[in-house]
Amino acid sequence: MEQSAVIDHRDLYRLPWTLPDNAISWLEPTSACNLACDGCYRENVTNSHKPLDVVRKEVEAFKRLRNSDGISIAGGDPLMHPDIVEITRIVAEMGMKPILNTNGQKLTKELLRQLKDAGAYGFTFHIDSKQGRPRWKGNNELELNALRLEYAEMLAEVGGLSCSFNSTVYEDTLQYLPGLVEWAEQHIDIVNVMVFILYRAAAPQLPFDWFAGGKKIDMNALVYSETEERKIDLKAQDAVAKIREKFPDFTPCAYLNGTEKADSFKWLLTGRLGSKGKTYGYVGAKFMEIMQTMHHLGTGKYLAYEEPKLTRMGRSMMLLSPLDKGVRKITKNFLSSVLTNPGKLFSGLHYQSIMIIQPVDFLENGAQNMCDGCPDMTLYNGELVWSCRMEELKQFGCWVRTYPKQC
Repeated sequence: MEQSAVIDHRDLYRLPWTLPDNAISWLEPTSACNLACDGCYRENVTNSHKPLDVVRKEVEAFKRLRNSDGISIAGGDPLMHPDIVEITRIVAEMGMKPILNTNGQKLTKELLRQLKDAGAYGFTFHIDSKQGRPRWKGNNELELNALRLEYAEMLAEVGGLSCSFNSTVYEDTLQYLPGLVEWAEQHIDIVNVMVFILYRAAAPQLPFDWFAGGKKIDMNALVYSETEERKIDLKAQDAVAKIREKFPDFTPCAYLNGTEKADSFKWLLTGRLGSKGKTYGYVGAKFMEIMQTMHHLGTGKYLAYEEPKLTRMGRSMMLLSPLDKGVRKITKNFLSSVLTNPGKLFSGLHYQSIMIIQPVDFLENGAQNMCDGCPDMTLYNGELVWSCRMEELKQFGCWVRTYPKQC
């Protein structure tokens, strides 16, 4: 493995999200999906659409238990649900931003407009090379940018919707991260967020025994078990180091730590300001602290997603230069560019987020290092649970524990 980036968590803003006061919650109205993605942590169940009254109760539960700015409507694929428009309306009417997390296969312009009319705030499209997509089999991550652009342009045409993309990162696809970040830079005017999720699985090379309810179990009963030996310990620092091969100044500004390790980067956030094909720099920790704090003061909630019209206000964000060294550098670079080419004064200046997510890590003592203040908490039997591990509750009725194998 190539050398990892050195990042000091004390230099970053620790995102203030907690279990009851969090920017996002995770709603799963169905487990049905029209793709079979490598690395998926949810069993694909065709007849699993929840009735609207159950969905409504779950949204009410989120509102009662959790102070969330946005609701990620996921699955499965939420567009498989026949009442997805009404589900979107329910979330919006309860005062939270509906974000559709989808592979996009069933999205049409007509459905897109219906969802927007119902209150949809944005979309996160999961696209990567291990999904087995019809027409795209065998394409690598960079070749899939053509598909990403189709969805980004579709949203831009309808207007007013946040556009995000996520993909699972494997050892053999890590090489494409610089190219994906470059593509996002080229389309910074219509792509608001890029998310990279590092692959994790319960694999045979892990030196643990697995227990549920005090009984030893076979983890192969779960969809996120892995029968082959694969690299399952990529770190956020590995992703940053790879991105820096093309963008040497790439600088994260905020993070979520792990439940077991204070200096682990479970969610690692980077924010940049730029024009199409040009990055002027990366915001610092103070910028993100101000954004989160001001949004909480104004709305009572921490910030999850923003409308494109606000991410286009890059010049206004430069007013924070006296408070944030990253923004000072951005301002200096932008003004230098304007002096060289005055026409750039009239070009758009946009904010774009790049998030790296490092799911569960298994420590030597068997402890499972989860995301502390996880935004992707969902509901199971009315209780908040980790969405990435909910299959354990379905299969065994409790969380699976790991212990070092006895010699």
